[in-house]
Amino acid sequence: MAKRQLARAAGVILLGTALGGVALATPGSGIVSATVVAWGTFQDTVDLKLKVGGNPNDVIHVPGAQDTVMQQVIIAPGGHTGWHSHPGPVVVLITSGTLTFYDGDDLSCSPRTYSAGDAFVDSGQGHVHIARNEGSTNLVLWATFFDVPPGGPFRIDRQDPGNCSF
Repeated sequence: MAKRQLARAAGVILLGTALGGVALATPGSGIVSATVVAWGTFQDTVDLKLKVGGNPNDVIHVPGAQDTVMQQVIIAPGGHTGWHSHPGPVVVLITSGTLTFYDGDDLSCSPRTYSAGDAFVDSGQGHVHIARNEGSTNLVLWATFFDVPPGGPFRIDRQDPGNCSF
């Protein structure tokens, strides 16, 4: 009898923890599709260095990079990715529409806009952000995720940092 009550209590705690985590996360909305088109594991030791911007100190260093994932994401007008981060750097290419990017650390919530033909690098490593389609046509982007732990995840839902009014 005591074992059964202990098992029930453990189940309630696990369920509460799981639901609590979901309540804090900010999942995407208006995602038409998010298709993983390729997933691979480096067969040799690979150290990545990405220099972003003109400052020589703005270098993303990934020693011993793990898996790499390529994904196509289509977001409908008014849709968004939800607040999230990635374990490693991500190279994003916009092929259609306009992506409006908000940084979770930017207290002024200033948007950065990328249009078809633009590319950018997200540093990953816990950088919290959201991508929104504030345009009137579908946003299509291709993302290459580096340093993904074997089996994933390459995207980590995060809590709304509270710096933006949406």
